[in-house]
Amino acid sequence: MKAGIVGATGYGGIELLRLLTNHPQVKAITLFSSSQAGEKFEGIYPQFQGGESYVLHDLEPEKMKEDLDVIFLATPSGVSSKLTPQLQSGHAKVIDLSGDLRMKESGSYEQWYKKEAAPNETLENAVYGLPEWNQERIEKADVIANPGCYPTATLLGLGPVVKEGLVKPDSIVIDAKSGVSGAGKNPNPITHFAHAQENFQIYKVNQHQHIPEIEQQLSIWDDQTEPVTFSTHLVPMTRGIMATIYLQLKEEMSEEDLRQKFMSYYESQPFVRVRESGGFPCTKDVYGSNYCDIGLTIDPRTKRVTIVSVIDNLMKGAASQAVQNMNLVFQYDERTGLAPLPVYP
Repeated sequence: MKAGIVGATGYGGIELLRLLTNHPQVKAITLFSSSQAGEKFEGIYPQFQGGESYVLHDLEPEKMKEDLDVIFLATPSGVSSKLTPQLQSGHAKVIDLSGDLRMKESGSYEQWYKKEAAPNETLENAVYGLPEWNQERIEKADVIANPGCYPTATLLGLGPVVKEGLVKPDSIVIDAKSGVSGAGKNPNPITHFAHAQENFQIYKVNQHQHIPEIEQQLSIWDDQTEPVTFSTHLVPMTRGIMATIYLQLKEEMSEEDLRQKFMSYYESQPFVRVRESGGFPCTKDVYGSNYCDIGLTIDPRTKRVTIVSVIDNLMKGAASQAVQNMNLVFQYDERTGLAPLPVYP
């Protein structure tokens, strides 16, 4: 396998390189950067010294799409919408980690991202890459839209109940928190150490671009689902996402029956772990891994369900999920090249 990473110097690109260098089926990796072409990668990130030396290349779409087997686009929004149409007609499979290909309606993308959408043909061909729920389509895909970090945690937490139509359509509230690496490599005022350290901040209130992505998938599972309340907060830690989800069921159900539904849906999925009664995950439980850990309960007083879903935003929320999707596309065991256990502490 020959793999290429576009946007290799961002946080997602760094994690992709780390994972692909340990993947037994990947024999060559080419790194691309439009802003730092010609530089040595280990000169920018000295932690990669001692391994293979990489030089950053400029983009040549016509050559890339024929020379490579898979191309990862770890780019900011607005880049892959223009680059993917140049790549998708070639030999290489394309896995996009940005939000450019997730929305099927170009108008929705442009409304929430404030950028020009990809051509409709590209959007139609892009398969949403949530492996636990879309494996068959992913295996046949030429272009994969890797899910966002918040949507991954949220949708894995909601799938088993929304898919069966068990949820009151207007009752879903998602309270989500992320470490600062979710904002990307380039600094901004709210991720500056002096601001973020010992601080806790809500941001993009009612305006987060992951809202339509979540609602799009929920409506595929249950077309009666109404708009959700989704709030995001910045936590002074490097990585990790916790989505605490509140909802009401249409009919009463015991907590154990609800847990068994989750167990049943995810028992064959190697990267989703459902906690036993009384157990709730924290972000350190999945640090540096491709796992999503889920805990749940039903409040006997309010009858409201609480679901807690945690992931590492740079891994299951980005790079390792992209590798998981690559494994499915090329018919490898989906666990190939992905570390079996989280890093702790």
